Amino acid sequence: MQAIILAGGFGTRLRQVVPDLPKPLAPVAGRPFLAIVLEQLRAQGFTKAMLAVGYRHEAIRAAFGERFGALRLSYSVEDQPLGTGGAIRLAARACSNQDVFVLNGDSFVELDFVAMRTAHQRAAARLTVCAVEVADASRYGRLLVEDSCLVGFAEKGSAGSGLINAGVYLMRRDLLETLGLPEAFSFELDVLAARLQALRPLVHRASGRFIDIGVPEDYARAQGMFASPEGA
Repeated sequence: MQAIILAGGFGTRLRQVVPDLPKPLAPVAGRPFLAIVLEQLRAQGFTKAMLAVGYRHEAIRAAFGERFGALRLSYSVEDQPLGTGGAIRLAARACSNQDVFVLNGDSFVELDFVAMRTAHQRAAARLTVCAVEVADASRYGRLLVEDSCLVGFAEKGSAGSGLINAGVYLMRRDLLETLGLPEAFSFELDVLAARLQALRPLVHRASGRFIDIGVPEDYARAQGMFASPEGA
């Protein structure tokens, strides 16, 4: 299996607690958060990971080099900001697998990647979205699902539990080449939202823990989540 990890953001909301590092290198329980993401991939049998980097990419490459155990690492570097969609498309051009996972380098979800791939292939899907139930979906917005397909999004801000986008996708490597998109674009807005009816993404539900370290309070919560031997 092969993955693209988005690791090129500026991390502006985390600057007050991690001022000198790109967000994927923010220390969590004594190691860079990106190491936790890579360890999960390595443990589940991935052989290749492409890091889509931009801001301070030299620091990320210096921290991880070309291997993480048996996981081979390569780098797709943005010369200018391309948005999440443009970064994925650039990295996908250098991937070799027909279907490629896409993950965020600042979030983690307990997920059986093989099971997600099996569901994706069985449905002959072009795009599969990982979803997870959280106790408070107000920060993220809820997914609307019918017949295991994503059909809409509820507005952010409504308190209470709900099914949210966990930020893990499985997609055909050439999907973004077929949609007539500009050089820089948002995957979430210009693909998921704008082309939802045409794509009808499959939804794969994960039942494990989820964390996004993009805001200081969740960054602090991640320290405890991964401090014990049971951490990922």
